[in-house]
Amino acid sequence: MASESRGDFVRACALDELKEEGRTLVTGEGTPLAVFYHEDEVFATDNRCPHMGFPLTDGSVEDGVLTCHWHHARFELSCGDTFDPWADDVRTYPVEVRDGDVYVNPDPERDESPAERWAARLEDGLERNLRLVVAKSVLGLADAGVPSAEVVETGVRFGARYREAGWGPGLTVLTAMANVRPHLGEEDRTRALYQGLAEVANDCADEPPRFDQEAFGARDVSYDRLKSWFRENVEVRDADGAERVLRTAIANDCSDARVAEMLAAAATDHRYLNAGHTLDFVNKAFEALDTVGWDHAEAVLPTLVRGLATAARAEEQSSWRQPVDLASMLEETFDELDELVAAGESKSWTAPEEFTETLLADDPETVYSALTTAIAEGATVAELASEVAYAAGTRVARFGTVNEFSDWNTVHHTFTYANAVHRLARRTGATELYRGVFDAATNVYLDRFLNTPPAPIPDRPDGDADEGTEAHLDGLLAAFDAEGRVDAAGRHAAQFFDRGGDPARLRERLGRGLLREDAGFHTFQALEAGFSQIDVRDDPEEIRTLFVAVARYLAAHFPTRREREQTFTIAARLHRGETIHEAGGD
Repeated sequence: MASESRGDFVRACALDELKEEGRTLVTGEGTPLAVFYHEDEVFATDNRCPHMGFPLTDGSVEDGVLTCHWHHARFELSCGDTFDPWADDVRTYPVEVRDGDVYVNPDPERDESPAERWAARLEDGLERNLRLVVAKSVLGLADAGVPSAEVVETGVRFGARYREAGWGPGLTVLTAMANVRPHLGEEDRTRALYQGLAEVANDCADEPPRFDQEAFGARDVSYDRLKSWFRENVEVRDADGAERVLRTAIANDCSDARVAEMLAAAATDHRYLNAGHTLDFVNKAFEALDTVGWDHAEAVLPTLVRGLATAARAEEQSSWRQPVDLASMLEETFDELDELVAAGESKSWTAPEEFTETLLADDPETVYSALTTAIAEGATVAELASEVAYAAGTRVARFGTVNEFSDWNTVHHTFTYANAVHRLARRTGATELYRGVFDAATNVYLDRFLNTPPAPIPDRPDGDADEGTEAHLDGLLAAFDAEGRVDAAGRHAAQFFDRGGDPARLRERLGRGLLREDAGFHTFQALEAGFSQIDVRDDPEEIRTLFVAVARYLAAHFPTRREREQTFTIAARLHRGETIHEAGGD
């Protein structure tokens, strides 16, 4: 029914007609309004059910309750508040009866701004693990101009509080998506936040909250003593004691670099904790603080302690002891570490030719000798970590598909661990992180059979080939649409790069491919670690190999059911005011 305006109100209908029909649909200022007559009163709501847009004029009203017939969401008619939190509250509008006509104000002043409303709904979505609510909230916050860092902060604070085990996959994915967000297309940037927040909500679902320890009252304890205390408590698996020490270091205003050194030292006192996840979580927690601010350190960093104290230690595994006792070899090397570092002081190191192939050698002594020589010649932790991270990425790029599918995770763990060592080394340069470099290199060695035979890096195209760069971007997504097209995905990524395609567009397309899937934890990690390593490289051959590694890993894990993408698409259509429910559909 068309409306007539009178001041802030528009005419909806004659009161007698409304009494007879019980409801009517009015368009006011472009907003479809449902007007109801119930129990001798007139009420007006948005006609779109806030859950999925079903027309509420097709619903029912009884005992003051408006019920949507699609998913049976119920609303208190006078105020619009829902009985079912997954549905959101429906908006209500002021009404007046004048001279036998009903008028509605389609644009009343609200007590809360859109930013405040959607921030509250995001909290609701996280608390109840409601993906559709999270998606709608992220879209609403973006439309309200809320900076993405504030949205990430909400997720980080929530994940840090409501998971007893502490930092986990959800917060890691959220941080990874915040890191790659600048490399994505505009719509995918919002989708990345949605995916990360949905992972946090799922990770915390049905989990008890964390209860904090307190910092010591002392404020004059030296950093060296705090670092020693922290490592000792982690060594004996005393998470509570370690947390108190860490909180004391933060309260004593230790710099982020020094706190990172403390955590990195504890994370490398033993070998390759929890298949590399422990150190990766440490790195991601600091990257999260880069986004949300160091003032959140007291809430965020203690979430790492339980993982450090309870982690499985690789030297306890047979693969590190038999047939070669790698753990003992490393301990002997670490006994000489201070002397090697001292020998390299004031020296400048450049990686020799074929250094990557040396790191990929079949003999651990060859690998360890190359690393110790490099340290004595002045190689910094960051320089060596960069070389090892590239070697680990090469293992992924050359992964043979004749292996068991689960072995993708073996090479993946090595790569993400090496990336974490590199990222932390750029933050602290702590000597202890050389041990992380050796651990990563050890896993590159242990992964050698997964490159036997190695999958070939795609050939460069002939100069007269007629496929353009766009065809390769389209081909990349097409490869993700079919199971098992691992080599095709790597070829399209490599040849797009070879033909002079903009690497930024390739990243954008890889990100789009990831974000439309129900990606698993490791797949999110793979994209972000690849992007992170590409960021710090100038050598086109290295960049090309890393793009191949990312594309092949993603293709191995796609396609999925894409349920999360369907949820996001519904939320986006609702946000744009589009109709979701089609009358007469099957």
